[in-house]
Parts: sequence; structure tokens; C-alpha cells
Amino acid sequence: MAEGAAEVSAQSGGGGDPGAVEPERGVAPIKPQYLTTKEQFHEFLEAKGQKPSQESEAVDPAGNDLTEPEAKRIRLEDGQAEEAAETGEQLQAQKRARGQNKCRPHVKPTHYDKNKLCPSLVQTKPADLGPSCVLFETFGRCPYGVTCRFAGAHLGPEGQNLVREGLVQAPPVRNGLDKALQQQLRKRKIHFKRAEQALRQLSRGPLPGPTSEATVPEGREAEGAPGQDNCDIQLAPQEPDTVGPPSGPLRTCGPLTDEDVVRLRPHEKRRLDISGKLYLAPLTTCGNLPFRRICKRFGADVTCGEMAVCTNLLQGQTSEWALLKRHPCEDIFGVQLEGAFPDTMTKCAELLNRTIEVDFVDINVGCPIDLVFKKGGGCALMNRLAKFQQIVRGMNQVLDVPLTVKLRTGVQERVNLAHRLLPDLRAWGAALVTLHGRSREQRYTKLADWQYIEQCVAAARPMPLFGNGDVLSYEDANRALQTGVSGVMIARGALLKPWLFTEIKEQRHWDISSSERLDILRDFTHYGLEHWGSDTQGVEKTRRFLLEWLSFLCRYVPVGLLERLPQRINERPPYYLGRDYLETLMASQKAADWIRISEMLLGPVPPNFVFLPKHKANAYK
Repeated sequence: MAEGAAEVSAQSGGGGDPGAVEPERGVAPIKPQYLTTKEQFHEFLEAKGQKPSQESEAVDPAGNDLTEPEAKRIRLEDGQAEEAAETGEQLQAQKRARGQNKCRPHVKPTHYDKNKLCPSLVQTKPADLGPSCVLFETFGRCPYGVTCRFAGAHLGPEGQNLVREGLVQAPPVRNGLDKALQQQLRKRKIHFKRAEQALRQLSRGPLPGPTSEATVPEGREAEGAPGQDNCDIQLAPQEPDTVGPPSGPLRTCGPLTDEDVVRLRPHEKRRLDISGKLYLAPLTTCGNLPFRRICKRFGADVTCGEMAVCTNLLQGQTSEWALLKRHPCEDIFGVQLEGAFPDTMTKCAELLNRTIEVDFVDINVGCPIDLVFKKGGGCALMNRLAKFQQIVRGMNQVLDVPLTVKLRTGVQERVNLAHRLLPDLRAWGAALVTLHGRSREQRYTKLADWQYIEQCVAAARPMPLFGNGDVLSYEDANRALQTGVSGVMIARGALLKPWLFTEIKEQRHWDISSSERLDILRDFTHYGLEHWGSDTQGVEKTRRFLLEWLSFLCRYVPVGLLERLPQRINERPPYYLGRDYLETLMASQKAADWIRISEMLLGPVPPNFVFLPKHKANAYK
């Protein structure tokens, strides 16, 4: 569709009256002088900003095509018969090598036995990617030593790792997974007393009132302390038949406080007051800690970690616990949990309540992907009211922080369910609900239904309701606030332009230059190297997340190129030539061009690097 609009505009002359050509539906209205065709767009990028000449074809005077490898040209000159014979021999060799291939020879190079030094330094360490190391400049010490891809910045003449005494400090990231806790989780040695008691009460029937906090015996002294670690009380065994309060006093970790004796009532819980604030949505894959730091710098008020699967957290998976990490700049931070059953969700909530520092916990009831939906999680909970109620009540009973819920309008496109669930969620104890104005079947094919969100605001009162969907400018945010929502959650808009938070707060359009956008990407790579590491694995992980983000950034159209402001989120950009080469390169939707941008920031890619971008409909929720 975008390609067709570009071709029509190119055929019209490019410099005529802007109103002469009606812009195609679903295509961003770009000024005609910037429009081009797909072929001219890629030729411009391949020529690196220079107009390619007709004589620059890859053909030598002898008539050989230089675009073909040397080996292929030799085979073609030798004749088709020899090539066919050689191809047949290769196919037979490949056929014999299939299966377990137990007769495969040992391919370890002989020179490995001669060099007994560090393998990463002698055998496999590639050249440095730059003269300075982000970790060394920030913290005064790089923990990766010789394996760092910027090791030349902090290695002495004899290969020792240099340290700057005045800058040495621990990485300021919280909510990490302790090794002792990970071992206890893997061995299933942790007993969840509060969760088990809450689940037993929920199994007897509906609980009176908003929560079951008032029915909990006061004899459970130390189980509700919010700042305790997983010590004696968490690991203490429990008899399976015990329902009432324990007969003897329980041991606590540290000094005894009032919170150990008197549990928090529902009205005494810490409240989540974020009305009027800008909320960065929990974005799967792209909403990592470095990206959240970028958004915080541009004015995001509330951040939330990526969706974490509760069963993986209970198993102690390191990759899942990494989604819970929190940077000090995130002053209002929450985590989002996904699960389908009350027991795992309630136990996971109790575990996080004891081990990490968060301001709220969010339940994912909006994930539309089949992998989650078919297991009963995400949007499927909207049709499983009994399980949904037990999950919300159970988690609210074991948490000392507010519990929030993020959901969609419904499962089917024309069957809205949210307005019927909101009063129940308020009665079950939810402190806040975020409503995405689309159903599961709709995905992202149509615009969000803000009229329905306005109807749900009245159904949710006095519980605050945040709206989410299609906010890409300050005008969109202003229209969203006119529906009466307590605040706006921003998801794809932050991926397309993370400076959107600044535009909303300053009520203006920011015609950001390509060099400024490149500086934002450079800061992201620095944050990524701090978070994932500066060795080869950390550099390539930073590159992959950068490429995932670039798959969204390419859809942004600079303000100075638009005929009409603002750009709408459902409008795809046609092929256009920007005001400079970098601006044009950032508009490319080819993964090869995204890799070229990553090479400007992280150096050349390794020979075996392959990037397969995820489907954009599943890259966020």
C-alpha cells in the first residue's frame, strides 16, 4: 500500500500542488518533494547518499560479472559437466553425513594444544570494537577483563585489569536473583504459608468484602513484613492440616516491629497514586531496562517490567528473573505477572513480596498470543471468571503493595466484556485497571475504541482507570484524557518515538534531527552494555535488542516531512528520501539496513550473525 502511494506520487511529478494527489488511506501524508519509489530509495541507500551512475555496474572490461564470487566464475568457465559431477559428489557426501554421524573426525585445531593461555585472549578473542569501555568509564572497573570487547581501554602493559579507585561502585540495579534463593526454588524448599492459607480460604467459597484481610488471624506475626528476606519464616515447614494460627511463636528475621504483630488492613495498604502521570506500558522484548531508562529520561513517570511468567519465576530461571530488575531512576516501578492458575500466581506474588522492591504488581489479562491464551492465561482469564477471581483475591491477600490489572475490551471483536468485569475487579481488591481499547481478535488491525473506554470509566468508579491505545502525539493524549480516564498508558507510541513523553508534557511537536535520534540509540547501546555486559555475548545481546527496537523506529516520519500534523499510529510511511542520508537510512524497513545502523554504534557484526525480527503484533502487549 505504501509502495503504491510512493509510485503514484512519483509519477505525478513530485513538485506539484500538495492537494493535487489525494493521499492513500493508511499512508502517512508526506510532502511530495520527499516522496520516491522503492527502487530509487534502495539505490540511494546503496550509493550512500550519492546518485549512482549507469557506468558503475559491477562488470569488468572482459565482460565478467564482478558480483559473482570468484569460485563460481571458475566453475562456470570449466564447464557444466564438471560442475554437475562436483555437485553430485557433494550431495552424496552430505547424504552420508546425515544422522548421528558417529564417524565424524575430531576437528579440534592442533595449535590449540600449543597455546595454553586464556582461550578468549589467544584463540577466539576478536579485535576491540572501540577505544573506551562504558563499564570502565562509569564504574571505574570492568568485570569482564580480557573478554571485554573494549579491553584495550582498561588493560595494563602486562594484561592486568586496571581499576580506578575513585570510581569503583557496585552496579546500581536492584531486584536481582540471589544464588541461595535460586537453589531453594529449584529444590522446592520454600514454603508459601500466606499463599497456602489464602488458597484454602478461597477454596471454601467467595470471601466477604473487597478482600479477606480482615478474616486472617492475628497470630501470624512475621508473615506480612514487607522488607524481610527469605529467612527462617519463609523456609519454616508447615503441617498440611494446619488451618488456624500456629500454636507457638514464629521466628523472625531481625528486630521485632509493629508490622510483625499487626497485619495491614485493606485500607492501610500502600496506595498507588499515579493519576495524571504518563505510564510506560510493559512491552515484551522491547521494554527492557535500557529502553526504560531512555523513556525515563524523556519524561515517563511510571514504568513496568516486561511480562514475566510466574511458573518460570517459581522455578528460579535466571532469564525470567532478569525481567524484574529495576534501575534507580525508576522511581515508580512495577512488575507484570502472567499465569493461568490461582496457586502459582498467589505463590509467585508472595515470593516477590518478600524478595524484590516494587511499587505495584500487575496481572496480565491482555496478552493475545496463542502460546499464552491456549494455556488459560492472558485474555483467556476474561472468560474464566472463577479462576480470575481467585487469582486477584489470592494475590491481593499476600501482597503488601497495590495490585493492578491490565486487560482488553474482550476476546471476540464485537463482544465487549470489560465493563462487566470492572465492578468485580473493584470488589476483589484491584487498586487500578488499565484498559487497552482492542479485543484479542482485533489485535492491532483497527483503531482503539476510546468511546468504549469512556463508558468503562463510569463503570470503574471510584477505582482509577487508565486508557491505552493509539497515542502517538500530544493531541492524541489530550483527546484520551477528555474521556475521563485517570491517566494514559503509552506502548507503541514510545517504541516509535520515545521522546513522545516530552512532547506530551511540553504540548509541542518535536522535529528531532537524525543526529539526535542517533545519539538516543548510542545512549541505548551504552545502557545495554552496562546491563548485559561488554563481552561478546553482551555486545551481541545489546545489538539484537537494538535491532528489535529499530524495527519500530523505522515507522516514524519526521515532523518536517509531513504535510499534516500529527502522524497517526495506523499510518504507514511511504518510501521517501529524508533531509540527509542518515534520516533516509533510519526510514528503511530492511533488516540489513538496521544492521548497518547497529554497526555505527557497536562495530561490525560477527560472520555468523543472523537477525530474524519478531512479528510486530507479538512484540508488545
